[in-house]
Amino acid sequence: MITSRGLNLLRTAYINSQTKVPAQNLGFVRLGHHAVSYRKLPPEDKKWAWAAEFLGGVMWWWVLWHFWHDWGHLVGEFPYPDVTKWTDEELGIPPDDADD
Repeated sequence: MITSRGLNLLRTAYINSQTKVPAQNLGFVRLGHHAVSYRKLPPEDKKWAWAAEFLGGVMWWWVLWHFWHDWGHLVGEFPYPDVTKWTDEELGIPPDDADD
């Protein structure tokens, strides 16, 4: 059963590869007031690319600066309590002689 389906799939792929249809509308298409591009990006303005790179650099500087100088926010600012030193009363455990 798998072989028959596989052969049918191969035959369909072969037939589709033999029919060549020219691509259309590869450039800009004017729809109303907006220009929509398909497979072609509009030209990139250098000032926006530079601004994006600069803001990305500032963001990574801020993140790494705070990882280095304020690492306590990641691991906690206070020492983790030692639970072996807690009493039964602090843990909410009733005394052994308490009535049920």
